[in-house]
Amino acid sequence: MRVLVFLALLAGPALAEVSSATILAQRPPKTLAEFGFFGDPGANAPVVGVVPYTLNSPLFSDYAEKDRFIYTPEPAPAVATGALDFPVGAAIIKTFRYGARKMETRVLLHQAAGWKGYAYLWNDEGTEAKLALAGADLSLETEHGTIAYHVPNANQCKACHIGPDKAMVPIGPKLRNLNRAAQLADLVAAGVIGALPQEVPLVPDYRDESLADERRARAYLDINCGHCHAPGLPADTSGLFLNWEEQNPLRLGVNKRPVAAGKGSSHLQFDVVPGDPEASILLFRMSTLDPGAMMPEIGRSTIDAEGAALIRTWIAGLEE
Repeated sequence: MRVLVFLALLAGPALAEVSSATILAQRPPKTLAEFGFFGDPGANAPVVGVVPYTLNSPLFSDYAEKDRFIYTPEPAPAVATGALDFPVGAAIIKTFRYGARKMETRVLLHQAAGWKGYAYLWNDEGTEAKLALAGADLSLETEHGTIAYHVPNANQCKACHIGPDKAMVPIGPKLRNLNRAAQLADLVAAGVIGALPQEVPLVPDYRDESLADERRARAYLDINCGHCHAPGLPADTSGLFLNWEEQNPLRLGVNKRPVAAGKGSSHLQFDVVPGDPEASILLFRMSTLDPGAMMPEIGRSTIDAEGAALIRTWIAGLEE
């Protein structure tokens, strides 16, 4: 017995690991820690197999910073278009924070019946995150002013994460948005994605001011609007398609009359008026906080001043 104890001490503590059973369970755990994604209570150190990643163009969320991670039991096929199709048992983890203060961590879990999404709300000390099925509303003082931060409830996650078949799907992890420096090669080496195609698409970082305004604007619209405004997706009936692949100027809103914008049109006549940003519905809806007119409808409580300035410059530079 003493020999066995001695050998166990030499071996040291067992490595922390992800709980696959918890990812696949019908009911989500009450705390984030139960998934085993991180080796410390503050979710600062992912365990082996939980891989960090970044996006070229991130979704605007009231100026919150985001830490992103993927766990997958096997590599996702590296498809050139659309979000990567991670296998059952995979999880996508995203922590929202302002500086060192963590607000929430959202998880997307791929179960046998499809993807499910949950939010975990962090305590003030940043040491524990508890399941928030009903969501939460917080008032935060940030360098960007007072933010009415909203943690979505379980149903609101579906408002954006909806695919053509009306099932929940991931949004951000697409090859074109992961294609930065050596990240794709690193993700292949880590077993997150499979072998890359010969030609890998690329969406640029819309914050890169060295790029042409059109490329920056299209990248911004793709990540912030394209998950709804694209063929077969929730805003399909609008006829306004803002996904990266779209090339038809009319479908991009140029001299296009809205189908049924109602209050959201602010009595303006066209989605995008070349050379006239202030006459363009697209810019108006980005620049208002009116719940009946603002776009996106959820996910922000403030105006993305830099994003609106970019779209204003892009429209001003368009020619008839």
